[in-house]
Parts: sequence; structure tokens; C-alpha cells
Amino acid sequence: MYEDKTLICKDCGNEFVFTAGEQEFYAEKGFVNEPQRCKACRDARKNARRGERTFYTAVCAECGGEAKIPFQPKDDRPVYCSDCYAKMNNKEEA
Repeated sequence: MYEDKTLICKDCGNEFVFTAGEQEFYAEKGFVNEPQRCKACRDARKNARRGERTFYTAVCAECGGEAKIPFQPKDDRPVYCSDCYAKMNNKEEA
């Protein structure tokens, strides 16, 4: 029913493909307008609105290493570095 369409990004002027799957998704959601920006420009716009994120440094409760986190750490809650956090999540899934 749907076919891939090549569109022009209104920000960068590059071509991008509006896939048949994306068109079907838009139709299901009731969107009537086609996208005007490529994925890179959409992401850049989204990040610009969000602003810069502040990261905090804390000590990992598991290994004692440095943990960079996007929230202010609290003394009553443990903080984990990304490696230890991933290991803990993998144990829970098993």
C-alpha cells in the first residue's frame, strides 16, 4: 500500500527516505503531514531544546570507581558506574 518516498530536509537540504513503515506508523497515529526534517536534523533540534545536561561525579558503591551521573547524588542512595550497573541488570535478567 505504501511506498518509500524521498523527501528534502527543510533544514539541511539533504534527501532522506520516508519509508513505507514510517508512513504506515504516521497513518496509524493520525498524522497528516509528512516529516520535514531528516533524522539528524530532528535529533539536533530536540537536543537544542533540551539544553545541556549537567553530569555529576560520584563514587561507585560496587567497585569504588568514578561514576558520571545525570542527577545530584544523595548520601542515602547507592550510585553505580555504568559497568557495575550493567552487571547488576544482567544478573537480574538471568
